[in-house]
Amino acid sequence: MSAPTRSGVCALVPAAGRATRLGALAEGTPKLLLDVGEGATVWSLIHAALAPHVERVHVVLSPEGEPLFAARGEGSGSPRVTTSVQPVARGMGDAIFGAHDAWRDHATLLVVWGDQACLSTHTVARCLAEHARRVGPRMTLPLARVRDPYVQVDLDAAAGRLLGIRQSREGDAMDAEGDADVGVFCLETAGLADAWAAYLGTAARGARTGEVNFLPFLPWLSRERGWDARGVAVDDPDEARGINAPADLAFVRERLRRR
Repeated sequence: MSAPTRSGVCALVPAAGRATRLGALAEGTPKLLLDVGEGATVWSLIHAALAPHVERVHVVLSPEGEPLFAARGEGSGSPRVTTSVQPVARGMGDAIFGAHDAWRDHATLLVVWGDQACLSTHTVARCLAEHARRVGPRMTLPLARVRDPYVQVDLDAAAGRLLGIRQSREGDAMDAEGDADVGVFCLETAGLADAWAAYLGTAARGARTGEVNFLPFLPWLSRERGWDARGVAVDDPDEARGINAPADLAFVRERLRRR
């Protein structure tokens, strides 16, 4: 039986979190729908960055968030926007692979965290161009050099190997300065779901979250399955700043006000 033919790019936005660290600022609103000022929401900014470059955007929402997203007509427009629900918040990996039916027929999966309001369409374009330049099992990660990284990516660029991803939220030791992701991870879809199933059989749960995290899966892919890993340097380190706390939301609002 021949392998399925895949084409195009599906961007997947896991957005089923409850935004508990934002407290009263969220007031039951999914982080993706937060008002960030100047007539924008987190979603409208992410959608604008993705729209010129992908064929489909699939958003994974919580049971409470899905009707709010639908009621605001957020699934309309181009490219095609579809949604699904993650019934129980079990982490990003569960959200991404639980939505396998949405991206399995596309050649490329572009995972974008649902709080990356500073992501630029320029970064998306450069990431996809670098990814398309290569063939075979591979991943491409836009990276920004920052101080006090929240997540730190250790990449051997010469060898094309992703050595590790450290997460401060899991208690990992972080450097004073390092390469941070910008919440964007570009992956070949062929063999990806099977690799995740194999990874689940050996993966340790996060020391603090108790989840089988998506990020440690990426070094495993590079180490155990030989996936080529390449970085794309991001011009603006602010793109690495997701909305995790009230200070981040204030930062995004001020950034938009000055733009």
